[in-house]
Amino acid sequence: MAHKKGVGSSKNGRESASQRLGIKIYGGQAVTAGNIIVRQRGNKHFPGAGVAQGKDDTLYALIDGTVNFHRGKFDKSVVSVIPTAEA
Repeated sequence: MAHKKGVGSSKNGRESASQRLGIKIYGGQAVTAGNIIVRQRGNKHFPGAGVAQGKDDTLYALIDGTVNFHRGKFDKSVVSVIPTAEA
């Protein structure tokens, strides 16, 4: 019996779970307040009207409405929520 692990198996075993980042609700889709729109690291997309940013840079809706991706100042990607018209 070997008293040390083989070279191959001891170098493995460091695979981390994926972080499931990315856009969760796309432009034109309906959201309710509190829904996560984008999970990101850093500011790939910036919060606009009706959107707030969490401490882990996640963008989420503050109001019910429709998601809108557009270009803002300095050509940066901005995510807004356009409120639905009350009937």
